[in-house]
Amino acid sequence: QVQLVESGGGLVQPGGSLKLSCVASGFTFNTFYMTWVRQAPGKGPEWVSTINPIGNGARYAEPVGRFKITRNNANNTLFLQMNNLRPDDTALYFCAKGTATKTTLPPRSDWGQGTQVTVSS
Repeated sequence: QVQLVESGGGLVQPGGSLKLSCVASGFTFNTFYMTWVRQAPGKGPEWVSTINPIGNGARYAEPVGRFKITRNNANNTLFLQMNNLRPDDTALYFCAKGTATKTTLPPRSDWGQGTQVTVSS
């Protein structure tokens, strides 16, 4: 079965940066799009970013350019570099197997356990 283990979250001040990681197993990683999703308490899940299988095409929910999604297919790892963080970035961040848009996310069974990002002064 799909296994996705996120790490790298934590408490950071506004304007700070974090790099999240997601180690994948249980599927052929380099043949799947991968996605980051986040969910704040009391809110629905929100698409953050998606990257194509070979890692040369990415899409972002926010066009500003604060986030960068990458992947290393040699070690089955997905990354999300987050810069200039804001309090409203606070959420549980999940990686997910599959593609996504603002309206369609991968099934929950294809998400990891999440890593908490808290942006606060």
